[in-house]
Amino acid sequence: MATPPDDGNGFLSKERIIAAPGFNRWLVPPAALAIHLCIGMAYGFSVFWLPLSKALGIKEPIKCAADVGFLQELFTTTCDWKVSTLGWMYTLFFVLLGSSAALWGGWLERAGPRKAGVISALCWCGGMLISALGVYLHQFWMLLVGSGFIGGIGLGLGYISPVSTLIKWFPDKRGMATGMAIMGFGGGAMIGSPLAAELMKIFASDTNVGVMQTFVSMALVYFVFMMGGALSYRVPPSGWTPDDWTPPPAQANNTMITQDHVHVSKVWGIPQFWLVWLVLCMNVSAGIGVIGMSSPMLQEVFGGNLIGVAKKFTELDKTQLSAIAGVAAGFTALLSLFNIGGRFFWASLSDKLGRKLTYVVFFVLGGILYFSIPASASAGSKTLFVASFCIILSMYGGGFATVPAYLADLFGTQMVGAIHGRLLTAWATAGILGPVVVNYMRDYQIGLGIPRDQVYNQTMYILVGMLVIGLICNFLIRPVDKKYFMTPAELAEEKRLAHDKAVASDVGIGTMTMHETNPALVWMAWAAVGIPLAWGVYRTMLSVAKFF
Repeated sequence: MATPPDDGNGFLSKERIIAAPGFNRWLVPPAALAIHLCIGMAYGFSVFWLPLSKALGIKEPIKCAADVGFLQELFTTTCDWKVSTLGWMYTLFFVLLGSSAALWGGWLERAGPRKAGVISALCWCGGMLISALGVYLHQFWMLLVGSGFIGGIGLGLGYISPVSTLIKWFPDKRGMATGMAIMGFGGGAMIGSPLAAELMKIFASDTNVGVMQTFVSMALVYFVFMMGGALSYRVPPSGWTPDDWTPPPAQANNTMITQDHVHVSKVWGIPQFWLVWLVLCMNVSAGIGVIGMSSPMLQEVFGGNLIGVAKKFTELDKTQLSAIAGVAAGFTALLSLFNIGGRFFWASLSDKLGRKLTYVVFFVLGGILYFSIPASASAGSKTLFVASFCIILSMYGGGFATVPAYLADLFGTQMVGAIHGRLLTAWATAGILGPVVVNYMRDYQIGLGIPRDQVYNQTMYILVGMLVIGLICNFLIRPVDKKYFMTPAELAEEKRLAHDKAVASDVGIGTMTMHETNPALVWMAWAAVGIPLAWGVYRTMLSVAKFF
């Protein structure tokens, strides 16, 4: 793929963001979080589905005629969109995330995180504005183009924009650093969903459901945060290491950390890449399948016991069904907290255990928990059931957060962001594989007449099988053969193309003097992302309280 022309020492160029001596590396994680917390709202877009499904009818949906198919829904202005049609935006988000990260990951390494972050902000927020216009004109194709395609590209670039930079700033804490950023992507919906719900209440009227105004408002707020994050990115000078830290020898503590670097153009032909690809795909397939069915599974397995009524799910009346749905919403909120917390916890722990052993824990412990769920369900043990799901979801999030460090260990840090972008095609695959297996198995079991509280048993065993495949692939991962690494001359050329410099003055920006970062600036940066995150946790805890 052709590389965009070099913009010299322009404002967005990588040379402009080489850190001066004395720069505090703890300013970089909040910059990454500012972007990830915004694009993470992709997980929470379902909050718009019901209001959009009655955008014309306001109180009740105006249903389309039976002969109106999906293509007609793209352009109709006389009837409301179905929720199933709106769901295509969610699908496009993650297909475009994976594909755009794979396509432009190599360019990102050379252009730098600032330029990628700015483009991500323009795409994600601009896509929301186009979607707002689509809501106003009632043209669904504009929502697909705006948030689906353009926004999806912004997702991909924003997701991988900080990976390489964080790993280079934190060679001593690779897992923790990437865990912090990717935790933000998991937490984006935790902030965005309640914010969107509040804004829609404010903007809703007798003639408007408030979605258009909410899109515009959120796009403007997100643009400020994302631009602030993008412009705050700094990259370390080439060869920089923290004080009093030396790189560990290769294969120390079974982490298989290499000191060499693989070019992204070679990874498709390296066995270890495909093994890590399958490791991520299996872990995510199992986890994403559980996320999709956690709420209905809890309701169908425990039925009236969730509200102290000794009845099965099919025996409950409408009021009782509504009550257990509220309990299940609290359960889903609880899982989201473990998904987010697991991203930081497991990724940080992988710095101690090593990436390979961490994934062994994911697959072995996860397999045991999946296998135990049918038994805890049949025994009526809500505590074991809920605890199993919470740990499973923590490892689902932990898998996302640990894999960039795994790649850096195996393939080096020079092009890890680009390699991570290509690996995200495993996520796109898992996003189809996991839900399809779970949903079709559920329908098949119901079709056989199996009681609803037992229809998930076989599914759990299939997910265990996926984890066994992932475990085998993880065991097969070995250090990358020397023949795949760049030679010193190739590495020097790649560093030249990537504008890696020893100091910022190498590119004519001026003589850099020692200037310690003001600690107050670090605290302000963390407060800017920490306060919204704390608010999101608080709102989520209110939902969790319904469960208990």
